[in-house]
Amino acid sequence: MPEITPIELFLENNTGSIRLGQVVIFLGEGNRFELRHQEDLTEDPNSLSEADLKELRKIADFTASGQFRPLKSAPNLRKGWKHLTSTLPALEIALNILYPGALADRHALLTNRGKPTDYRPFTARQTGMYRITTMLSDEQAAASVRACCHLRFCIKQRLWTVPNLPVDPAEEKSNIPCLEPCAVMLEFARKSMRIVQEDQLSAEVSFSDAETIFAALEKIAVQPSTSIREADFSNPGNGRRAQLVLEKLRPMLKAKTEQAKTAGE
Repeated sequence: MPEITPIELFLENNTGSIRLGQVVIFLGEGNRFELRHQEDLTEDPNSLSEADLKELRKIADFTASGQFRPLKSAPNLRKGWKHLTSTLPALEIALNILYPGALADRHALLTNRGKPTDYRPFTARQTGMYRITTMLSDEQAAASVRACCHLRFCIKQRLWTVPNLPVDPAEEKSNIPCLEPCAVMLEFARKSMRIVQEDQLSAEVSFSDAETIFAALEKIAVQPSTSIREADFSNPGNGRRAQLVLEKLRPMLKAKTEQAKTAGE
């Protein structure tokens, strides 16, 4: 019996429509498929531009503002298009353009041919400038992962582990599995360790001031400037940089809030 292929396994037992990341695939008769952005489902299909494979690559590579997308699983896929195809191989090509490796990773996971890794052994295999990523403590590594892999920046479901941090809940992310740290995560971990190694500042900051800082950073993390490249971690205005500081501030603010509640009882 022929082995089930990644695209066949993805479509197995699905009728009508199925989602991959931010893309919805409508299953028609005779292996006819239509792909649309999830935010275009209420739009008139005739109002959407028809994208061929060449245009689909541009959609995958650049945001609506023209910014390069180094991470294809970022939740900033451009909308306003549809892609039509009529064969399984052609559908697989289209989905691999939009989400490279997603079907293969799902197939490997579901057929027990691939397993999620762990941060420690993965970084232990790194050499050169990425060897430094092994130096993050468990707490620092967890904060870096929470920041870099936050739903604001990546919709893959992280299944690889890091000490003191559970995998991503399935309901919070997409059906695209993440089996090991990606290049963006590795670079972010390197920058995180460089930040740890910097001279530490000491300043008197009140609880109210910390709340103000938290609110300002939240705004940057939610809506980063389009003039700053997504993976430019040297820029202090980078969204993931802001999220990393939020991850450091959050437990301190929470502890202070709980302390104030206890004192008021």
